[in-house]
Amino acid sequence: MLLADVVTTSAAVAATRARTRKVAEIAELLRRLDPADPTGLELTTVVASYLGGSLPQRRTGLGWRSMASAPPPADEPSLEVLDVHARFDAMAALAGPGSQGRRSAALSDLLGRATEQEQRWLRGVVTGELRQGALDALVQDAAAAVAGVPAADVRRAAMLAGSTVAAVVAALHGGAQELAGFGLQVGRALLPMLASSATTVAEALAGLGGGPVAVDTKLDGIRVQVHRRDGEVIIATRTLEDITARLPEVVAVVAALPGGDVVLDGEALALDEAGRPRAFQETASRTAQASGTVVTPFFFDVLHAGGRDLLDVPLRERLDVLDALVPEPNRVARLVTADADAATEFAAQAVASGHEGVVVKDLASPYAAGRRGGAWVKVKPVHTLDLVVLAVERGSGRRSGWLSNIHLGARDPESGGFVMLGKTFKGMTDEVLAWQTQRFRELQVEPSDEDGYVVRVRPEQVVEIAFDGLQRSTRYPGGLALRFARVVRYRDDKTAADADTIETVRGIASGRSRPAG
Repeated sequence: MLLADVVTTSAAVAATRARTRKVAEIAELLRRLDPADPTGLELTTVVASYLGGSLPQRRTGLGWRSMASAPPPADEPSLEVLDVHARFDAMAALAGPGSQGRRSAALSDLLGRATEQEQRWLRGVVTGELRQGALDALVQDAAAAVAGVPAADVRRAAMLAGSTVAAVVAALHGGAQELAGFGLQVGRALLPMLASSATTVAEALAGLGGGPVAVDTKLDGIRVQVHRRDGEVIIATRTLEDITARLPEVVAVVAALPGGDVVLDGEALALDEAGRPRAFQETASRTAQASGTVVTPFFFDVLHAGGRDLLDVPLRERLDVLDALVPEPNRVARLVTADADAATEFAAQAVASGHEGVVVKDLASPYAAGRRGGAWVKVKPVHTLDLVVLAVERGSGRRSGWLSNIHLGARDPESGGFVMLGKTFKGMTDEVLAWQTQRFRELQVEPSDEDGYVVRVRPEQVVEIAFDGLQRSTRYPGGLALRFARVVRYRDDKTAADADTIETVRGIASGRSRPAG
């Protein structure tokens, strides 16, 4: 199969907003895979990964800087999917002196064999910015349609395997029987259950029927899934990366728990001397290496204990097992209530203690791993800043022809300029994209050719940005970056002189002040 076939499907998926059409486009490509082909299993694995917007290789040594420039593109498509996969394998395996140069040469050779459209796709898949809207759930549904099996069976297999790709391969090459073979396996990480969002605690409670719920403190740490099998402890991140060797203190806590095999879900968090959470970067940095700031595990769910799989057991029963197994200092603080006022007060106390907010949970719900359903609802304070647009990037896929991703800056009164804090394209409707494309063409300050990716603009347009928090950054000169930034509205009633300052942002980061939300 040609890479061009995958790229064409990716473009078609990005060009439509209709979920059914996205699934149909993916299914059309999956039907072209021949199970009888000797390379069928490998090809299905790679294509499923590409359709989900990622490379099978977890690390390639490539990044934004590697992909910044490319040789002239090929005129006609010739790259085969498995050839591209083999090239990335080879690049990922390079190590030692001179490896970066050899990797750059190999990448240049690959890009030189790619058409212009393939080059754009390769840049997106390497950097994680493909933006085609082909999420794992869509690929799962498409595989189910092609295999003629219930989509729920593919989703559950993906959950239990911790891999959409594994579930797709099983569906297409083994059907219902192969899918039925997946089960919870202690020692093998599975996809974590995710939460939807609500703006208030009362809204979250009402959405869950108004009865008693569990209200968990939402910690700003690293999601960890911890397995203990035959006494051996294994720790996986939300993305299923094994970080056991980096968190010996978490290993020690779980190793000391009573009983036999167990699977726990929770967060690892760095705390200061007063017991308040440290900046997220300190936790993230600590989980990237085996020494440094001590982290503490806090667990909020149990998926296996006492020889029983608990995925399909109601949350209220899982919490009873958790409370009997894990000591209170290592459990996430929780309130069980049907009282909206009490739940709201609990959430306010969580935020005052330095945490993100709360997660409201249906006590009757099973553990729906890998899904962002309505049984868990996160509620976090929404912070906003009025920032200035410094530049804008040309859109791709469905956003081709528009100016899309905006670069955001805070005002710096000392220099008279602006300090960049990040980028976003979240929250933009088609109407907003059309408006900002016209607006930023008017503000453009550099000549633009069709190959230009970033368009610099006069720093005049103010935009209100909602965000979940701030993190330290070495990428931006101010040392801070917005987390989960999204556009609320453009502020034509404000000038750049009215924008928030970098000092205000630093105050928020240090906890001295908070923006209105």
